Amino acid sequence: MKTIALIGKPNVGKSSLFNRLAGQRIAITSDVSGTTRDIKKSEIVIDDKEALLVDTGGLDDRDEMFEVVKEKSLKAAKEADIILYMVDGKMLPSDEDKRIFYELTKLGKELALVINKIDNDKMQEIVWEYQSFGFNDIFPISVSHNRGITPLINWLYKRLPKTKTLELENDEDLSLEELLEEESKNSIEQKLQNESNEIKVAIVGRVNVGKSSLLNALIGEDRAVVSQIAGTTIDPVDETLYYNGKHIIFVDTAGIRKRGKIEGIERYALNRTQKMLENADIALIVLDASEEFKELDERIASLVDKFSLGSIIILNKWDKARDEYKKIVEDVRYRFKFLSYTPIITVSALSKKRVHRINDMILKVYENYSRRIPTGKLNELIKFANSRHHLPSDMGKVVKIFFATQFDIRPPRIALVMNRPKSLHFSYKRYLVNTIREHFDFEGSPILIFPRKRGEKDDVEE
Repeated sequence: MKTIALIGKPNVGKSSLFNRLAGQRIAITSDVSGTTRDIKKSEIVIDDKEALLVDTGGLDDRDEMFEVVKEKSLKAAKEADIILYMVDGKMLPSDEDKRIFYELTKLGKELALVINKIDNDKMQEIVWEYQSFGFNDIFPISVSHNRGITPLINWLYKRLPKTKTLELENDEDLSLEELLEEESKNSIEQKLQNESNEIKVAIVGRVNVGKSSLLNALIGEDRAVVSQIAGTTIDPVDETLYYNGKHIIFVDTAGIRKRGKIEGIERYALNRTQKMLENADIALIVLDASEEFKELDERIASLVDKFSLGSIIILNKWDKARDEYKKIVEDVRYRFKFLSYTPIITVSALSKKRVHRINDMILKVYENYSRRIPTGKLNELIKFANSRHHLPSDMGKVVKIFFATQFDIRPPRIALVMNRPKSLHFSYKRYLVNTIREHFDFEGSPILIFPRKRGEKDDVEE
């Protein structure tokens, strides 16, 4: 899969173009210069071709922090296959833009000059100014007005390789299954080879449930600011703890309020919290055991489910618990049915009681989150599950599962090759997940199942 890097100075619209090409609002966009500071990646599909899109921070060296951002951005450009250098079409070409662009041409990559904010035909005149770059592949666009995007997409399409299609001629030919299995092995092996020995753990919850106190208790020092004033934490606070051979990176995210109560910079805090969840491996969902759970607790937990993270539910302030253990746990299981696989730990962050259990549980959940079921055993298990409860038919037509393979980890993703993938009912999918959990330890980890059709015409039913 080829990589496309978006490069340019701050506030030229890189994140907006990233969101447009990715087809969803992933990067935070704003008029504040330097909003994007980290590398953001998303797999995109252009017609029948795939690519990895990378959004980089602005090229600026006003201070030490921006110098680091600039270095990361240029490194991303060197590692990419295709570079889109973006400039602000409301400004004349600068010597700095020319210098950076010429440096990029020396990398020998596929390169295009993208002039953003060309909102109308009158502004086309400024495009001639950029002809001074002496370059042919120039694309005047307006992301906000959706102008000129199609020619750019067509240019990208021509430079991407075709995505490998998997074919199966008949029921006896297992080439698709063999290719799927090989694909899954390569994907998982590559992920394991790139293992950084780090576990990223996000601490999430409503305001004032004790997230910062929990972080301090976990690392054994007052790293996070603790206060009874709701909303003390705005920027995510991170701290690394070396534990049993692993570097656990804790991130204390900003507390989340009801949408109507989010004010000013806290809107950015909410966005950044979701960003941290997207980059995390495991989430510690902190609940206040001293009071009734709220709908907002469920919404926050649903974000963890949305990003398919490993998870642990932390019942904090247990020394002030409103009820006995059994009743509170029943309440948790009832309200958070979608996290039925998630372990529960009761703690008191202020007194540090039972906090030590969390680190061991993190290692266990991460191990389960990284677990791969051998293809042979997985198929035996699917066959057993099918013999115990047959697949429901679709309008009298037989529904079959031909083959299963786990093609990814963190979270575990399983592909089912079927004759009618659209006919796999969600209740049967849930049954298969529960059967897998009965035979393999996936406590704290979601299991994702993806039905796939035999042959290359995925949208045609047999």
